[in-house]
Amino acid sequence: MEELLKFAPRPTGAGEMFQMLRDGQPRTRADLAAVTGQARSTIAARIDLLMSAGLIAPAGEASSTGGRPPATFAFNPSAKIVLAVDLGATHAHLAVTDLGSTILAELEAAIAISDGPDAVLAWVMTVADDLIAGIGRTRADLVSVGVGLPGPVEHSTGRPINPPIMPAWDDVDVPAVLSRHFDAAVLVDNDVNIMALGEHRTAWPAVSDLLFVKVATGIGAGIISDGQLRRGARGAAGDIGHIATPAPSQVPCRCGNLGCLEAVASGQAIAQNLREAGLDADGSADVVALVRSGDLTASHAVRQAGRDIGSVLAGCVSLLNPSMIVIGGVVADAGEHLLAGIREIVYQRSLPLATQDLRIVSSRTHGRAGVLGASAMAIDHVLSPAAIDALIV
Repeated sequence: MEELLKFAPRPTGAGEMFQMLRDGQPRTRADLAAVTGQARSTIAARIDLLMSAGLIAPAGEASSTGGRPPATFAFNPSAKIVLAVDLGATHAHLAVTDLGSTILAELEAAIAISDGPDAVLAWVMTVADDLIAGIGRTRADLVSVGVGLPGPVEHSTGRPINPPIMPAWDDVDVPAVLSRHFDAAVLVDNDVNIMALGEHRTAWPAVSDLLFVKVATGIGAGIISDGQLRRGARGAAGDIGHIATPAPSQVPCRCGNLGCLEAVASGQAIAQNLREAGLDADGSADVVALVRSGDLTASHAVRQAGRDIGSVLAGCVSLLNPSMIVIGGVVADAGEHLLAGIREIVYQRSLPLATQDLRIVSSRTHGRAGVLGASAMAIDHVLSPAAIDALIV
């Protein structure tokens, strides 16, 4: 696919027309001609091209006002498959989806990103091959791979850039490693960016300005502005975990600074505070379990973490003016204690105009935001007008 895009011939126009069919709604040739203003013969030729590639298929007949009912055509999402990979500091979630981001197979497992790229990517390739085979497909059906990594990523190259929690990954050519194995286009982004994309596409498609905040081993944010994911100049937009909290703190952060939000309010930070209080908590999952068991010390600690996060998000609200903040990640599973602390400070410190229509809610993708976003990123690449034109010529 990458080679096709580099040497794409003159556009056929089929790629542009295909974008109208991606919503899955059946349309007749007359429908498409009316929308595009193009001749029926042109529409027919483009439909033939898309059908020959398997991207659209007959979808029955439309109602007729007289004469033979016209045939309809619709997007065929099962034509190819996509691999979605969400890698966190201590977990991995892989999914195989169709071209409509419907999950066909998935697996979650505990991993350590600190094991390094050789071990982790080898594991990804093995598991992915098993998932693909398990649904009766082959690597020949795979057209794209989307990957999320827990650190800053230069999206244009797919290389991690000085990632604090995964130093062995710095400047590793992840797309090259995976594309050699899968022979498919590989796109890589920060894990919170793909979570923001997945949450937006799946749960809140009508919301144009959204901030997704992941609270887990680390803390980060993905920014949707004017309906588009915003990465910044080098892919570092949304790295709120390394903003210093307003309250003075001498807690060291793994980035080398003191008092970063991640060092104060992440799942790992909360767990450490609870250990110092005599509770058994090794990480984010233990924190959530303690809160759910009714432990008051843990509940208070999570609420205070919410306040600390809210103190940084209040500035984000003034700067970006989102209409929705979605809280995800493992610690968000602690429920209302985290949300209550965030809401308390955001609504207290932000201007009324910025918070007038602001909603702060929990993620609605049930832990799948990352793989859904990775799938969407990969699909957008291979189903772009230019990619479709390159594929069918």
